[in-house]
Amino acid sequence: MATTLTSHHKFSSLTKTHKTYPSSPLLLLSTKLLTRSNPSKNTILSAKKTRTLITGSLKEDKKVVPVKDKPLNDKNNPLFVNGSKDSDLLSSSSSSSIVESDDDEDRMTSRAINATIVLGCGTLAVSRLLTIDYDYWHGWTLYEILRYLPEHNWIAYEQALKANPVLAKMAISGVVYSIGDWIAQCYQGKPIFEFDRTRMFRSGLVGFTLHGSLSHYYYQFCEALFPFEDWWVVPAKVAFDQTVWAAVWNSIYYVALGLLRFESLDNIYRELKATFWLLLTAGWKLWPFAHLITYGVIPLEQRLLWVDCVELIWVTILSTYSNEKSEARISDATSEANSSPSSSADEK
Repeated sequence: MATTLTSHHKFSSLTKTHKTYPSSPLLLLSTKLLTRSNPSKNTILSAKKTRTLITGSLKEDKKVVPVKDKPLNDKNNPLFVNGSKDSDLLSSSSSSSIVESDDDEDRMTSRAINATIVLGCGTLAVSRLLTIDYDYWHGWTLYEILRYLPEHNWIAYEQALKANPVLAKMAISGVVYSIGDWIAQCYQGKPIFEFDRTRMFRSGLVGFTLHGSLSHYYYQFCEALFPFEDWWVVPAKVAFDQTVWAAVWNSIYYVALGLLRFESLDNIYRELKATFWLLLTAGWKLWPFAHLITYGVIPLEQRLLWVDCVELIWVTILSTYSNEKSEARISDATSEANSSPSSSADEK
């Protein structure tokens, strides 16, 4: 009986000491120590009740504030996690997907048109070259047809030069300048059937209207300027060609392309001034060696054909220099125009 009173006295004192924490872990520990003296009471607290007491004490010591989930499309605050309005984000994503699909359709259409142009023109040119003797094929063998193809095509070209020399040279220059610009675009990284048709048409138009006719009269003027047969005539013609005529023609080509792009005269002048010396010195790496053959070997009426064959390389360089800065300026203006609406939308 004395032992029971002593234990009860200790238990009441501990309860008074920790009365502010009725379910604290310290109370549970003291309860376990006191109940060891009376084994009959140990069976009352099971493992399940012990876990319940510990959980209850933890809940009382630390409050858990429940957070209510708010729907993303709340009408009072229609914001996503990134801070953008759901309606704006959905509309922008849908519009971007529509724009991408339209771009893909336009790209496929443009590629199909370009492939049709290239394959059609190539087929027409090859068929005309191969069927030059079509009217005389009766009784010919395949060997005879292939044997006379180069000779008879050359005869047909000479006949065209005699009939209308300026028009024949204009046609050759137009074809060469178109192919040269196409090669330049492919060299700049564009796929073979994704070239800019308008750009190629501009280059071919300049070659047809200006280069063929002006070159025809220039070579006649050069022969009249140096009417000698001495050894120094060929180097003098090459020097005159690569200083006076190269400077004149590069400027004409550059200005003509700028006008066809509807650029202002100030932009054309600034770009020509920035690339004039580069174009002239770039030509000195190619043309002096080619013009030794032009003025030393090739007859007068055949010079433009030889020059146009070399022009396939030169027009690639010339077109690259002429269109590079213009396309960079257009792309910068387009990117600025696209970024300005987005920045204004962000500010709103």
